[in-house]
Amino acid sequence: MTLLERLRRRMPKDSFLRNIGWMGIGEVGIRVSRLLATVLLARLLTAEDYGVAAIVLMTTEFVRVFTRNGIGDKLVQADADEVSELCQTAWCLNWLIGIGLFVVQLGGSFAVARFYDNQRLILPIMLVGCTYLIYPLAMVQTALVRRENRLKIFSLTNLAQVVADNLLTGLLAVLGFGMWAIVLPKLLVAPVWVGMMLYHQRWRPRAVFTLERWRRILGFGSRILGVEMLNTFRENVDYLLIGRFIGMKALGVYFFAFNAGLGLSLSVINALGVSLYSDLCLVSSQPDLLRQRFGRNLITISKVIVPIVLLQASLSPLYVPLVFGQKWVTEGAVPILVLICLSALSRPFANAASMLLRSVGLPQVDLIWNLAFTVVLTLGVLVGTGWGSLGVAAAVAVIHLGLQPLYLLLARRLVFGQGKSVTV
Repeated sequence: MTLLERLRRRMPKDSFLRNIGWMGIGEVGIRVSRLLATVLLARLLTAEDYGVAAIVLMTTEFVRVFTRNGIGDKLVQADADEVSELCQTAWCLNWLIGIGLFVVQLGGSFAVARFYDNQRLILPIMLVGCTYLIYPLAMVQTALVRRENRLKIFSLTNLAQVVADNLLTGLLAVLGFGMWAIVLPKLLVAPVWVGMMLYHQRWRPRAVFTLERWRRILGFGSRILGVEMLNTFRENVDYLLIGRFIGMKALGVYFFAFNAGLGLSLSVINALGVSLYSDLCLVSSQPDLLRQRFGRNLITISKVIVPIVLLQASLSPLYVPLVFGQKWVTEGAVPILVLICLSALSRPFANAASMLLRSVGLPQVDLIWNLAFTVVLTLGVLVGTGWGSLGVAAAVAVIHLGLQPLYLLLARRLVFGQGKSVTV
């Protein structure tokens, strides 16, 4: 009996728990490889190298957010009788968007280099932009895998891609590639995801270009895209303002602290979000079952995320100098890491609220909330820069912990307030 067969037999019958199990297995492998890469980077790269890499990845995220446009979410949520036609349109839309984003990132590289007065940024930003010409090959297949609730495939594909990324990062760091060790693997591992999704999901496009029902897809997806754009801005606004007002070295220290402190928690949160959305979509038309399943899943999320975050935050003064090196303690990364880590306590619950609203066809509510939250966070980070990187980290923690639980209460009231769910 193979290892996968043994794991499969031990998996619980509950679909959400089973999917978390598969996603968890993937995250174990990811974290082991990422820990190796992070240790090597922390010991071999300078704070300035981290700062340059942070700007490259931040710029890419601002462009790549347009690939998280809700097209795949619509395929997951759509009725069975319209999926086939929507898939062909989604394929064409993904290619149009991918080519457009490639062109935008090429041109944007010069603007970013001018903004930060650093010509080193141009080539890596251009290079990472080439991924937009690779991922459209498998975006529809990825959505169908999620629709079929085959998150084992999703998890194993993610595992293969991220482990390859981390191992390449560590190898290139050892070979002396500097900030290229962080940037270059993002392009090199893109074919891993595409190849595995094409192998496991047999849907293939017809040799015809069509935009039939594009309004139905983009009407749903545009609100999700708005949310993802706001999420991306929030996730990078601290980098943007620190790099601009405090300096590249301070950004490097903050970027290290963020990744060393929140990397594990964000991986778990993202895994929970993917599992939760697929699980809720299956019962979105059954109000009582939806309420029951959402409540049960929230309990599961609490049991997973709270111990991880508290344990990591409490142990950070011990493991940072031992694992990453004393220089990061000297640079003041530990208190920043603790604050950023604690901000993760509320993030999965806000994410759960978003998934609930999307599953019942109310992404516009999610969009309005995220707009308001982004404005508050941006103002808080801007004020926090007056006290350096530590002030920014404190602002991030206070705003997340103070406001995100309110969003969960709001979402539950909107969907279940009258004893029934709302679908459109």
